[in-house]
Amino acid sequence: MSISSETTGRRTKRRGTQHLTPAGVKILEAASRLFYEQGIRAIGVEAIAEQAGVTKKTLYDCFGSKEDLIVAYLRARDGLWRATLVRHVNGHKGPAGQKILATFGALRDWMHERNRRGCAFINASVELPDDHPGREVARDQKTWFLAYLEDLAREGNAEAPAALAAQVLILHEGACVAGSMGSVDQAVLRAEQVAAILIERSLPE
Repeated sequence: MSISSETTGRRTKRRGTQHLTPAGVKILEAASRLFYEQGIRAIGVEAIAEQAGVTKKTLYDCFGSKEDLIVAYLRARDGLWRATLVRHVNGHKGPAGQKILATFGALRDWMHERNRRGCAFINASVELPDDHPGREVARDQKTWFLAYLEDLAREGNAEAPAALAAQVLILHEGACVAGSMGSVDQAVLRAEQVAAILIERSLPE
């Protein structure tokens, strides 16, 4: 699944919500690949334009600035992760506890397909200054995921849904870091096993 197939039409707040041109799609795909694989600071607009087969002028016409392109990259990645997660969870028709555990299956697939260098939002937060709009996108992504987990916990009538959601989110983040660094074997599976214990304790039988 390419970024363009799910994010055509996504633009930064500053530049509106018009549909991306074919050149814009190529630029976003090239930027997304390079930013994630090599780092946001390490990649300049020249490299992105060359990878996309366009001129720097076309890049600026489509996105305005490198900062706007960074925001578009993070929003596109956020959209892909949300779609992957929700699709995976909705594929489980069992109780809420099983749906929460299904989020780890989504993470496992995501890490295998798109997340070999760790969480793009954590990586971006490390690279970007505090006032960069990309950091807001990263924070919004984590806020959304926490709320999503809390909704699942409430669906299961958890005694303390906010607490359970926070615990599961921390397990996700830890598994992502440990898995991408190779510091723990089968990190996602181990995190899922801990989550299963927490869910059993938190949700009514």
